[in-house]
Amino acid sequence: MSSQKEARRPSDGGVLRGGGGCRGGWNKAGGGSQRLGVDGLTNPVKNSTQEPQTGVLFLLVVTLWSVKKGPVMIHAMIDSGATNNFIDRDFADSLGLQYHDFKNARVVQAIDGRPLKTGPVSQWTEPTRMWIREHMEEISFFVTEVPHFPVILGIPWLTLHDPNISWTNRELQFTSRFCQNHCLVAKVCHATDAEPIITLPKKYSDFWDVFNEKEAEKLPPHRPYDCAIDLVEGAPIPRGHLYSLTEPEQEALREFIESNLCKGFIRPSQSPAASPVMFVKKKSGDLRLVVDYRALNNITKRNRYPLPLISDLLDRLRGAKVYTKLDLRGAYNLVRIREGDEWKTAFQTKFGLFESLVMNYGLSGAPATFQHFVNYIFQDYLDRFLIIYLDDFLVFSRSQSEHEQHVRMVLQRLRDHGLYAKLEKCAFDLQEVDFLGYRVSPLGLSMDPAKVSAVLEWWAPTNKKEVQRFLGFANYYRKFIPDFARWSDPITSCIRGKQPFRWTEQAEKGFHQLKQLFTTQPILQHPDPKTPFVVQADASDVAIGAVLMQPVGEHLHPCAYYSRQLTAPERNYTIWEKELLAIKAAFENWRHWLERAKFPIEVHTDHRNLEHLRTARKLNQRQQRWALFFERFDFRIHYVTPAQTKQADALQDAERPQNLDCCNLKTLPRSQWETSNPLQLSQLPLTQNPFSLKKLEPVNRQMPGLKNRFAKDYVFHSHLRTDYYATGIMFTSLQAPAEKRHFICVMTASQQDILGYLKPCT
Repeated sequence: MSSQKEARRPSDGGVLRGGGGCRGGWNKAGGGSQRLGVDGLTNPVKNSTQEPQTGVLFLLVVTLWSVKKGPVMIHAMIDSGATNNFIDRDFADSLGLQYHDFKNARVVQAIDGRPLKTGPVSQWTEPTRMWIREHMEEISFFVTEVPHFPVILGIPWLTLHDPNISWTNRELQFTSRFCQNHCLVAKVCHATDAEPIITLPKKYSDFWDVFNEKEAEKLPPHRPYDCAIDLVEGAPIPRGHLYSLTEPEQEALREFIESNLCKGFIRPSQSPAASPVMFVKKKSGDLRLVVDYRALNNITKRNRYPLPLISDLLDRLRGAKVYTKLDLRGAYNLVRIREGDEWKTAFQTKFGLFESLVMNYGLSGAPATFQHFVNYIFQDYLDRFLIIYLDDFLVFSRSQSEHEQHVRMVLQRLRDHGLYAKLEKCAFDLQEVDFLGYRVSPLGLSMDPAKVSAVLEWWAPTNKKEVQRFLGFANYYRKFIPDFARWSDPITSCIRGKQPFRWTEQAEKGFHQLKQLFTTQPILQHPDPKTPFVVQADASDVAIGAVLMQPVGEHLHPCAYYSRQLTAPERNYTIWEKELLAIKAAFENWRHWLERAKFPIEVHTDHRNLEHLRTARKLNQRQQRWALFFERFDFRIHYVTPAQTKQADALQDAERPQNLDCCNLKTLPRSQWETSNPLQLSQLPLTQNPFSLKKLEPVNRQMPGLKNRFAKDYVFHSHLRTDYYATGIMFTSLQAPAEKRHFICVMTASQQDILGYLKPCT
């Protein structure tokens, strides 16, 4: 739902109902009972003085499936006075729902019996999937204009499902026989925690067999790319010990053995080898059996087939506008163990010794074997319209018409080779997609919002292992973070050498700065070899860094950031050499883009002496080696002042929120925190994360993974976690009075109100 519509909710706690005052005839109810009602839907108006119905209202979060965006969470109003289910036309258009026409238009009456200004309802939507937590159904809506809630569920929905409403817990419980037989998914799945099960689009329905779960559980045939386990000559056969298991783990082990014996994936063994088993928890809370193959892997000859570089895969997506994500079902179980090597996979349990006939997780050669297998099958598709990383497939196209053809080609190839996809983890015909930890769109690359949320929850490390975990996560996304090495240096210094762990004040500052930078990262543009490159490099006493940019209109837009800490010898370099080293390191890191570039590379530096690099008469041996390296590139060094450097980054700076603390918030001009027109949301500040503020521009782009959360959540956590004060749109009808002290209501606040609200936060 658009942020404009979200803001149209009444600020005094009232709920809107039918009438002539608002768009389409919906208006705000006055008096004590405030409700939304629709009457006379199926018949024309016969009595304009008809008494309005009364009903019960209930607001809840639902998830609708969008052919454009995948699952979309919104707030729906349940109204027992509405005689049908309604969806707002603009919202339905944003989901890409298909419409059907009624033979005879249906007149919709407002609460006072008058026809709505929008006129008769003439269309209804193609059935789409809707989830309310674990409750799932196919539902159609009447299409009209509902300005305050995108979806209204009325009497037909309530009659069909007959839910129990818990006013204490503010929950719906679906316990009717109809729901038990038709609406509940197999597993408990909260829509806010996991992607819901989806249906196969009709245009691909002839490939239903590719998504057949039962077929995927059959033992695959032997192929040329079976998993080989070649042992080092003379190495002792591994034999581990039984691990103690909890009662739930023992039950999960029994189920695993029975299920896989039935499928033919394992068989009883008399092998001299025996590896132990253990369990790890999945995100869903279920237990996954893992065989501890460490001893076997230590004596196994390595399969050196390379896994693709994720950065190279993502570079192939330049120019794509439509995406489909496929996930293989069973993945490793689709590959057989080479005949004669099965005994080496033997694992021991309290129920006996078994060996695997299919490839298991934990085998050192499994990733390389599987990547070799899928690369061979799809060799002629790779990089043209398909990229693959192990069992994750992404089909990409420049237009919708060619995308359907590409998806069908991939599905046909899967069918030809007896491979199967997991429908509940696939997503079709998307305009943006989360893939390998990144969010990909035609605009470029950004961090997965779920990862950003994880950063916000990260507590300051208390030992070396926790520091290593944080730095390992942060390093994966360092290409988004300017000056990453500078801020990570004091954190890294806490684990250098053999000194005891000590979390310093500088490390704490760097830790919080990195968290803030992660939550304000820009969208990185896909590098285009047909456009000139600009490299902006800089150096400090402890680190070097650079940003690769390309012009977009009148601005330079970042393609990637690079930084690293200086080694101990490098910290002794002269300023000139450190600045030159920053350029050299950037060229090495982005060599695949910069070497033999179509246009001369512009290098921007604030060190004037670097302009004379190629004309310098005296160079030491190190500088001479570097000069030979630079001969591989066609570039020009331009001196820019620090002010000009900031101007070059104007676009990326505009994308980052400005931090506001209580002191400067008090002195903000009125235009920064108040607007005379509530619909002019671009003028209103809104919290993007618990560490900073940003003007809304717009929410759907800046917070793609968080856009369905209320602004009050961010403001509340901003206050609790960082002592920053934040502004946000206050939905008074949905919050308790005690929470008001955490907010500035930008719709109605006065300067005195702001000063008053700030007091609890200082």
